[in-house]
Amino acid sequence: MTRKFTIRDIAQLAGVSIATVSRVLNHKPDVDPQTRERILHIMDVHSFAPDLSAVQLAGSPSRRKLSSPHAFPPDFLWGAATSAYQTEGAVREGGRGPSIWDTFVREPGTTWHGETGDVAADHYHWMLDDVALMKELQLKAYRFSVSWPRILPQGNGPINACGLDFYDRLVDALLAHDICPVATLYHWDLPLALHEQGGWLTRETAYAFADYAELMARKLGDRVSWWVTHNEPWCSAYLGYGIGTHAPGIRDFSSAVLASHHILLSHGLATERIRAHAQTEAHIGITLNLTPIYAADESEATQQGVEQLDVLHNRWFLDPLFRGTYPEQLFNNLGVAPPAIKNIDMQIIATPLDFLGVNYYSRSLIRTPLRTQHYEPVVPVPEASYTQMAWEIYPQGLSDMLLRVQRDYAPSAILITENGAAFEDSWDGRGHVPDKRRVRYLHEHLLELETVLKQGVPISGYFVWSLLDNFEWTDGYSKRFGLIYVDYITQRRIIKESGRWYAAFIKEVTATN
Repeated sequence: MTRKFTIRDIAQLAGVSIATVSRVLNHKPDVDPQTRERILHIMDVHSFAPDLSAVQLAGSPSRRKLSSPHAFPPDFLWGAATSAYQTEGAVREGGRGPSIWDTFVREPGTTWHGETGDVAADHYHWMLDDVALMKELQLKAYRFSVSWPRILPQGNGPINACGLDFYDRLVDALLAHDICPVATLYHWDLPLALHEQGGWLTRETAYAFADYAELMARKLGDRVSWWVTHNEPWCSAYLGYGIGTHAPGIRDFSSAVLASHHILLSHGLATERIRAHAQTEAHIGITLNLTPIYAADESEATQQGVEQLDVLHNRWFLDPLFRGTYPEQLFNNLGVAPPAIKNIDMQIIATPLDFLGVNYYSRSLIRTPLRTQHYEPVVPVPEASYTQMAWEIYPQGLSDMLLRVQRDYAPSAILITENGAAFEDSWDGRGHVPDKRRVRYLHEHLLELETVLKQGVPISGYFVWSLLDNFEWTDGYSKRFGLIYVDYITQRRIIKESGRWYAAFIKEVTATN
């Protein structure tokens, strides 16, 4: 057997200490350029891939450390997330039908430089390689979304066996690597055929979604035990039907509340179907993007603004899911009439959840300037840091929101289904993508997670957005969120510094449980 090439071997060949090689691997700035290049050249010549556990957690820029890894339970789901349209590509392969995003991205001015998800990260063809990278990253779970039009090209009717086979193979590959599959059934890619029949503006689409959910439960429910019905229905309804910045591009608040009602109805119907047809014990939930709202002053107008924005961003979906009612102010604030609600609807929508998925990225801070009665966002927040998306980095917002959700709604379990940041990552052409700001971001949000776990909030998992750089909706390929860098020309994957840090973190935490 050939002996594994080690850091000690590199140090001997380069004529430096092992510590110097370690500092290069951890992207420390205090190694002179000539020595750094010599070490990197030796690594290339010998195809050296460092053990991820060798990457020091101490490389985090944050001085505060997790006080006890035991705050995280042994069965905690450490994962990363993606979505079908953003990563799969192959939009015209394997019998897939078109979705509303396939047409929306082709309308002038809808995306950055007219970019589309036609190829994306080509996960459809790179799936086995990507699963191997998940294992290398020590992931215990992978949250993916199923492309509805890849399964049912018309939204209902004939089943595309090739599409089912793709997810069948994905689940088997995950399980073979001891990675728990977490399936999201809808991440915004409504089959175009259903949209042309009214889409989420019709009740029929809710029932079509329930049929699709049952199909997936029958097919994968012997191996998949974690299910998310919808990802961020607020975006589907408000951005897609209210202000038109997402597919299908409708600008009408009456349509937004009608679409939201049918999406929520479809969630309740699908939950019942999955429970009835999954062959293993199913954990079923829905993922909401939640935004804590803060007041920068004590004026009455600002306080009213906080309440209005909280209704819009958070209570619009939390209240019907957990209380069986819409917020009293919602429809007045939007200036529309309530949607047509049948007697049984709210009971179906409030079908008990096994968990709530929470996506958190930032907060909203508002104020009311002097001599006005209208609140406005505080942008930029003085001395704050921002991601490339122009979102304020505010880790405390995660713990504040989780404590509020637990206090007001008491879900039996919570998954952090997305948390991450876009920065201007650059690849050095070798095997290194330094992204210390993302390392800091993840570390500081995990500190907040530890805080709420110690206060009794039932957090069952954490998923970084995202596993791979991908098509970022209207921002095209201009924003990179991945733990893994994707060179879109060659589709080569390079694990970023944040990916190596996350892998080492998971390894350390799970080793102590």
